[in-house]
Amino acid sequence: MAGRESHSDDEHTLRDSIDVLKEEEDREQLLAGSRSTFASVFSPSDPNEPRKMTRKEMKKQERRIKANRKLLRDSEGHELLYEMEEGKDIDDSRSSSSSRSSIEASVRSNSRYQGNHKRRRLLVGILLFAIVGIMSLLILGAIKASNIRRTISPAPKIPKILLSNGTSKFAPTTILVSLDGFRADFLERGLTPRLNSLIAEGVSPRYMLPSFPSLTFPNHWTIMTGLHPESHGIVGNTFWDPALGEEFYYTDPLRSMQPKWWTSTGAEPLWSACELQGVRTAIHMWPGSEAGISPDPQTVDKYNGKEDLTRKVGRILSFLDRPSEFDVEIAAFEARPQFIAMYVPNIDADGHRYGPNSTEIRATIQSVDTMVGTLIDGINARNLTSVVNVIVVSDHGMATTSTSRLIQLDDLLDPSTIDHTDGWPLYGLRPKPNIDVVDLYKQLLLTCRGKNVTPYMRHNIPERYHFSNSERIAPLWLVPEPGYAIVPKAEFDVAAALKDNTIYHPRGLHGYDNQHPLMRAIFIARGPAFPHTPNSELEVFQNIEVYNIIADSLGVEPASNNGTLRLPLKPIGIHDGNKDVTEDMPADGSIDQPGTGESDEGKTDEDPSGIHNGSEGVAEDLPADGAAGQPEMDESDEEEVDEHPSGLIATLKDKFNDLRAWFGVLWDKYHW
Repeated sequence: MAGRESHSDDEHTLRDSIDVLKEEEDREQLLAGSRSTFASVFSPSDPNEPRKMTRKEMKKQERRIKANRKLLRDSEGHELLYEMEEGKDIDDSRSSSSSRSSIEASVRSNSRYQGNHKRRRLLVGILLFAIVGIMSLLILGAIKASNIRRTISPAPKIPKILLSNGTSKFAPTTILVSLDGFRADFLERGLTPRLNSLIAEGVSPRYMLPSFPSLTFPNHWTIMTGLHPESHGIVGNTFWDPALGEEFYYTDPLRSMQPKWWTSTGAEPLWSACELQGVRTAIHMWPGSEAGISPDPQTVDKYNGKEDLTRKVGRILSFLDRPSEFDVEIAAFEARPQFIAMYVPNIDADGHRYGPNSTEIRATIQSVDTMVGTLIDGINARNLTSVVNVIVVSDHGMATTSTSRLIQLDDLLDPSTIDHTDGWPLYGLRPKPNIDVVDLYKQLLLTCRGKNVTPYMRHNIPERYHFSNSERIAPLWLVPEPGYAIVPKAEFDVAAALKDNTIYHPRGLHGYDNQHPLMRAIFIARGPAFPHTPNSELEVFQNIEVYNIIADSLGVEPASNNGTLRLPLKPIGIHDGNKDVTEDMPADGSIDQPGTGESDEGKTDEDPSGIHNGSEGVAEDLPADGAAGQPEMDESDEEEVDEHPSGLIATLKDKFNDLRAWFGVLWDKYHW
């Protein structure tokens, strides 16, 4: 009996020892599992696969087994237990086998726990990676939606002179403002007090000549490159490139906003020259800025013909409020730009829509003048009057058209003989291969007589046009007189329209002889780069000179160009405000009246005050302008311009447009 009790005590002791070993093993297993948790998240292995033991673990297990055997042998029942362990007594070995199976089951259970734990960790890791990826994509989209181009730019160019407004250092800074379609004599209508004040404070010619053809895209690219259109390759708002076998069409981004159109001749826009030399740039809606020309401007704002003028000014002033790279360490894309260019389409849009002598255009001119004044006020309020240069230009003028001033193309030639037509209101003609160009030209010399249109071949077009040295220029051209337009009969039947008293739209046009008074543009400059006597007058010049003037104002080495003017400018005197600028001005055209066939011939927009500041004489030799008709569909003509959205509606519209632009940028970025 005592032997049995002793044997039972030994058995309890053995079981307690085994339990202690199991607990130790379980603790080590759990500890090992916790140590491998992070690694298991990133492990490529199957989480359900049993983990293989290491050599160290195998040796530990062997030592435990030996210790267990020794413990069993030292007990009084060691022979029986030893035989049971060796499998000699199958029936009585169930207790030992059960104990071993229990340990194995515990290990398997722990393994399953670790497997499930690994799977959960893996799923959490994948989810975290997905969240990080999505957040990165959203941040990238937000950056792109703000049109900040993170191109690799050189370190900022340290200027010889840094100016200060009392709170921040400024490198040479120039703001270029383009007022599309602002004819020079608009300054004489008593509608532009802020522009006239800018003239009185700065320096300007009586007018500036555009380049031929006097169209929006060629002239904006001339201003930005200093090259004639034949040299920079943007020879019209629309044209055919025989080398590419493709048509450029300015209002279609898929047929215009690619670098191949803009840089094929080696033309380099001023913003690229600046960025290459470490001068940061911000370009607001300038034609060609969205074409992806490398290096990109630091900031590009996409074209928006409906942008409110107040918001436009706020955007430009926000560039001036950015920190300076010369004040603090800052990323290049966050730094204040030195060259800022902005494009304002409103006057051109309404000039086409209503005509340059319409009542509606008066309100548009006034609103744009107010916008310029708001910009100047913002500069002055920041104590930057003597720090920031402001240059205001326009790209061309505007002529009134009418149904009676239309020329039917079908009366001049057989349209079926033409493969491609380029431009408008002037016409570039590319005959079909079986049509002899010289023979067609001779025919046009006869059919164009008395029709206010002149035919040219590319080689005999007037030299002053600088419009022959490019294969993008068609071999034949029809150039109408200002106010006249050429239309195919399939698009507009002139005879039927005259009979039915149908009014032709657009009611204002440009694109004509760049030296014609109705095509004259403006140039006004004020700032530290123009330290001249206020109200100084310059000799009249062509817009190829603007590029060098801006480059010099920024301290940038200009690329090769057709301009010759350099800073400092040389005024020829002071504008004479007492001269009667209307002395030699003829009546400025007539506007067709709907349904009557009548016109307001002789009505002009005169200055009611009798005071003419600034650019006197710009209209002294203006010929009679015509009656109103269809624009050459400048980029702003695609949409009506709404300059005065109000309150909450305007804010919601802006937010919606920003969100739409943001998703558009993401789509462009990842589905190009």
